Amino acid sequence: MPHELSDAELFQRLAQAGESVMEAIFHRHYSMVCKTVYRIVPEPETAEDLAQEVFLELWRRRESLQISTSPVAYLRRAAVNKALNYLRDHKIARADDTELPLLPDAQPGMQSQLEAVELQRLVDQYIEELPEKCRLVFILSRFESLSHAEIAEQLQISVKTVENQMTKALRFLRQALAPYLSALFFIFAHL
Repeated sequence: MPHELSDAELFQRLAQAGESVMEAIFHRHYSMVCKTVYRIVPEPETAEDLAQEVFLELWRRRESLQISTSPVAYLRRAAVNKALNYLRDHKIARADDTELPLLPDAQPGMQSQLEAVELQRLVDQYIEELPEKCRLVFILSRFESLSHAEIAEQLQISVKTVENQMTKALRFLRQALAPYLSALFFIFAHL
């Protein structure tokens, strides 16, 4: 029976119905929560652990749960918050931002793949350096493809605040990545 209910009905019945409803919510949304976490923490095992923590927290708070958005939006926001908290609490030591050496026996295209991986690592690093609210707005916009209005609703801030945070994030990333992007443009111009 729980599998036939809508998300809203499942969340309404969670406190009273118990484990069968929780199991239905888990099976219905586990994949989405994992994918959401994985976009922020691209480590499969860690993403799965964090996704399970999202559902464990939902279970613990089931009797006092107040959801003002849709259940899917609530779970997505919980997943993003869990992932961002993980990044904040477990800062991973990163290597220097030096160029990768050219490998002498690298296959054609191997160097450009390594450069792309390095650039992605730098982008991820600079995203982590954004202030928390700015980072959250950026991630919801760029990785979750939410509109400014949807982000404003989820975070309970104004659309203008979302726009300001996006401007701030993009300006910071543009400035931080400018030396690397200039080098890439130079390389592509001379191919």
